[in-house]
Amino acid sequence: MMSLTPSRGCLLDLPWEDILVPHILCHLPLQQLLSLQRVSRAFQALIQLYLANMRCFDSTQIGASIPRAAFVNLLKDNEVLQQLCLQNCSEWLTDRELLPVIGQNQHLQRVQLKGCAQLSRHALVALSLSCPGLRHLSLAHCEWVDSLALRSLADHCPGLQALDLTACRQLKDEAICYLVHKCGGLKSLSLAVNANVGDAAVEEIARCCPELEHLDLTGCLRVKNDSIRVLAEYCPKLRSLKVKHCHNVAESSLSILRNRGVELDVEPPLQRALVLLQDVVGFAPFINLQI
Repeated sequence: MMSLTPSRGCLLDLPWEDILVPHILCHLPLQQLLSLQRVSRAFQALIQLYLANMRCFDSTQIGASIPRAAFVNLLKDNEVLQQLCLQNCSEWLTDRELLPVIGQNQHLQRVQLKGCAQLSRHALVALSLSCPGLRHLSLAHCEWVDSLALRSLADHCPGLQALDLTACRQLKDEAICYLVHKCGGLKSLSLAVNANVGDAAVEEIARCCPELEHLDLTGCLRVKNDSIRVLAEYCPKLRSLKVKHCHNVAESSLSILRNRGVELDVEPPLQRALVLLQDVVGFAPFINLQI
């Protein structure tokens, strides 16, 4: 006689590659997955299968201080990564750990290396040679980025759409000009906190990147009004421009962009004066702006 009591199945009885990996494990934080693999050998094999097929790796899900050996072990079998986020891993990440991951993942499209201070130009050269389909790259606060490495990126990754070079202080106008000649499809570019960047780079960006939507020039002290006017003329899709602490950029050039609705991080002179006055007297005086 057939029993009416349903048999209890095990989670691991579900198809691993068709159900567990793409539809269940992908919703769990990486830290929990790493804990799950300690349950049994079967779970360990399942998690290893997941890691080998993972499309996105974000170190922030584990913590900034990942042991070097653990990082290497996590990605040793993965050849399908599309996104790699390793920001602020300066305490442990070097070329030795990163280069093998880059070499076996040639479909990377988004890479975040912000603050990874122990890498060298070899990491960027390897990334550009191995991943020609790269679209988004952050190298903010990576002072090891030099003109030779940036040239390699420009030569081999022409489809770049977003690049963050904040505080890459070795870069000068010449390197930026070479980059934008090769990567004319850039939509977002940050050159913030770089006193070596001036009008020549900004004007070349304007002429070579008509799709540009976001440009960060915060603290670029050599940028002046003339290049901002060229930017306004050649970049009709510009949506935001950051020029705070660019002391040679005045309202005479910014007003052109302001009138177009471009978001600026510098207030109009009158509004800025009212804010300062309010700080002094404790209230904002009424001023008839229609006069």
